[in-house]
Amino acid sequence: MTEAALADARRIAQQALELYADDPVAEVIRAFDRRLQSPLRLALAGMVKAGKSTLLNAMLGESIAATDAGECTRVVTWYRRASTPGIVLYPHEGAPRRLRFQRDGGRVVIDLDGATADEVAWIDVGWPSESLRSLILIDTPGIASLSTEVSARATDFLTRKSAASAPDAVIYLMRHLHSSDRHFLESFRDAALGGALTVNAVAVLSRADEIGSARIDSLLSAGQVARRYADDGDLHALVLDVIPVAGLVAETARTLRENEFQALTLIAGLDRATREKMLLSADRFARPTDAIDLTEAARRDLLARFGLYGIRLSAALIRGGAITSTALAEGLLERSGLNTLQAMVRDHFRARAGTLKVYGSLPGLEAVLRENPRPGSDALLAEIERIFATTHSLRELGALSRTRAGGYALSPELLQEAERIVGGSGAAPRVRLGLDESADAATVRDRADELLTRWRGIAESPLTERGAVGLCHTVIRSLEQVASTDGGVVLTMADDVVLPR
Repeated sequence: MTEAALADARRIAQQALELYADDPVAEVIRAFDRRLQSPLRLALAGMVKAGKSTLLNAMLGESIAATDAGECTRVVTWYRRASTPGIVLYPHEGAPRRLRFQRDGGRVVIDLDGATADEVAWIDVGWPSESLRSLILIDTPGIASLSTEVSARATDFLTRKSAASAPDAVIYLMRHLHSSDRHFLESFRDAALGGALTVNAVAVLSRADEIGSARIDSLLSAGQVARRYADDGDLHALVLDVIPVAGLVAETARTLRENEFQALTLIAGLDRATREKMLLSADRFARPTDAIDLTEAARRDLLARFGLYGIRLSAALIRGGAITSTALAEGLLERSGLNTLQAMVRDHFRARAGTLKVYGSLPGLEAVLRENPRPGSDALLAEIERIFATTHSLRELGALSRTRAGGYALSPELLQEAERIVGGSGAAPRVRLGLDESADAATVRDRADELLTRWRGIAESPLTERGAVGLCHTVIRSLEQVASTDGGVVLTMADDVVLPR
């Protein structure tokens, strides 16, 4: 996404605000303008007890989001960067009000000031976190909750078509692949980005350590399950990938305390037979014993923070050389799956943040202008049409989605290559070309030229169906961008060339 396209979208929103300054619809336009100017909005969704709040805390590096079954977990909560901590409740009726909060055992506890979840539209949490510098994270209530009101609250927020408050992308957590998961992802796809067929979701196989019965190799087992899900034809068209994550281990790794490290060191120092006997099960670990100088309460606290998998993994890492709390935290984080997920967020969502914001905002703004015509609105509508017609990154997004859905009459091998070239594996030039990061500039140019020759030939072939020709032109344009790089870094490339659909 060029900065020019995003700047043009912001300019259109500002001009629309001026044009409709005396109209109540100006507030809706203002909301779209805020969406264009704010960081990427990334929502966490999933069924009840999927581990959304735990994963959000892991991404933040602080235990801010409530993980119990209290009222706070039943409302939509936004987490954005602020210079000082502050929490504001927005009720369905009445004025917003600031909420009190306090620390309890390292966690932030929010006082809803007597309000129930049914009375709350949403909660805004401002927090001085570097993790929120380029993202707004949104925690949502559980899908398919026993409470139809709670479930509807989450589904309505996440699947409202062309809404100014909608998220730009979603991380969907699932413990197993259920029909409810497919249904939600289909609804989100159809509603997201102005109703376009898009790929702006990633699935997380959450609580992955439970898949392998908390064994040390549980994440490997979970990875195999995740790969089967990712290769599923229907799911492949709905999410970019399926990533196994042990959310509790990730959260604890980001918030590890020194006294916990010392306790885990005691466990790691036990003789093998005693340690394995104690770690046979959660009940066995928590029961009274004289084998270790840790109280029953301390061991139960460790279970709550790490889970049995986290304790077993920590003991193994310490015995393997993690002799400081920092080294242990790094080892746990690496094996939790969080780093892989954050790389996915970085390479696919943050890298195309401008594209997602423009594609998510302009259709809604266009609808407002069409439903409320007045002198001057036609010119703004023409500008919106121009952006969609001439911005290549928007075409890439649509091509990526249709490619993953099998929407083109090309061989599986060519579809896979096309998907990679238009950014399906990441936006970096070398990734698009299927090259190693160490490839030099000459190799990048040679590979780009080779692929350009191939895809131009496919586009010109009389055997290529018309729909696939449109994909070929999008692929060719992406390759031309890569070919205009120096060492894999894009120098310049205008986004104002109209390509055939």
